[in-house]
Amino acid sequence: MRYASLAILLVNNCVQNRLQNYEYYSIQQKIFSSYRKKCVLLHLEKYVIMQVKFINRSHHPLPKYETTLSAGMDLRAFLPDGPITLKPMERGLIKTGLFMELPAGYEAQVRPRSGLALKKGITVLNSPGTIDADYRGEVCVILINLSSEDFVINDGERIAQMVIARHEQAEIIEVQELTDTERGAGGFGHTGK
Repeated sequence: MRYASLAILLVNNCVQNRLQNYEYYSIQQKIFSSYRKKCVLLHLEKYVIMQVKFINRSHHPLPKYETTLSAGMDLRAFLPDGPITLKPMERGLIKTGLFMELPAGYEAQVRPRSGLALKKGITVLNSPGTIDADYRGEVCVILINLSSEDFVINDGERIAQMVIARHEQAEIIEVQELTDTERGAGGFGHTGK
């Protein structure tokens, strides 16, 4: 009963105060330290949903998840002046008309769409592009045409996908040496093909 009472209290607080996701996780970690927290957290997840604010200056719908378990939302090109053509090996900054506000502790990752990459050779040049929580400018996508043919981008075309992800900020500590490991400095294919 003690855990059930705490669950009800937390749910009420989260709903009434509209706690951000990162605040909610901090609370849950402090209160529930046993295996019994799993049952309570399943209950809490129904009530606490991270919200991302958007200003939409395009005439296209807001990004949305296309399936129940989708990780990414499609971004559409906003081209009020008409289509843009990317020639082979040409890159361009494509606007979306979207402006967003992420909760602290989260980033938005802009990634290529697999269909465009496979069928047309179109990808996001700085993949994944990072949108920080304190950025308030327009969401834009750096596309590059890696194919041997021109690629025409039309207004409203789905050009990339965006994934909202939690991240941490680390404390940077300068030292004179690092802990030894079996791998050591091995990298860049050192384990073979």
